[in-house]
Amino acid sequence: MTNNPFNTQIALVTGANDPEGLGYGIARELIEYGATVYFGCRLDTQVQALAEPLQSFGTSARAIQLNVSDPESITRAFQQIESEADRLDILINNAGDGANCSALNETAGQWDRIMTANARGPFLCSQAAARLMLPRKYGRIVNISSQAASVAIMNHVAYSSSKAALNMLTKSMALEWAPLGITVNAVAPTYLMTPGTRPHLEQAEFRESVLARIPVGRVGSIHDIAHAVRFLSHPDSSLITGEVLMVDGGWTLA
Repeated sequence: MTNNPFNTQIALVTGANDPEGLGYGIARELIEYGATVYFGCRLDTQVQALAEPLQSFGTSARAIQLNVSDPESITRAFQQIESEADRLDILINNAGDGANCSALNETAGQWDRIMTANARGPFLCSQAAARLMLPRKYGRIVNISSQAASVAIMNHVAYSSSKAALNMLTKSMALEWAPLGITVNAVAPTYLMTPGTRPHLEQAEFRESVLARIPVGRVGSIHDIAHAVRFLSHPDSSLITGEVLMVDGGWTLA
């Protein structure tokens, strides 16, 4: 696409190893609008598995090993991006973790695992990204949050708490980095039809209970979120920072 600012942009999307998942869909959307995108994969085997699927994108797509729960892995990944691309314009913090568990049965280990993936990981990735963005005084960071950060959902105590932490992380980094040309925002989806949620949403009783909470009458799609992420990643969104964009079909209105 000519005269498209994304044509010169380098992006990283964490948690982008699954061709049917949200991260991959976001990465594909950015590529379709001209960006060169690193697909973050937690495991080396996932990097290898993406070699064939990414061929259709040509040189615009690159797989990279990046485990957001491992600080050393984060350091290596950003050093690789700096070495290969010499810059980073867009970071999408999509990788995360979760579990359905009651507050009474939540373990310290599970709590720490979810908090590490959903809050500490995005912070360390954002910190590393900002250091690459500073020389050009330009950057876009978008965190994938959740409606569960704003409304209580049964058996999601650790997940909801971690996403609430991510929302405040978004605002705090946005405040600090606004004078540096770096915007930081979040997108908060409702239930999406993804490989992780499909088994639950295909159960009639559960699906009906979810749809009863969504005024627009449907669950979200990967494109719904990818479109919102692309909007916040665009250079023209420079006056938007510290915001949590609800993409929830109205769930949190009531």
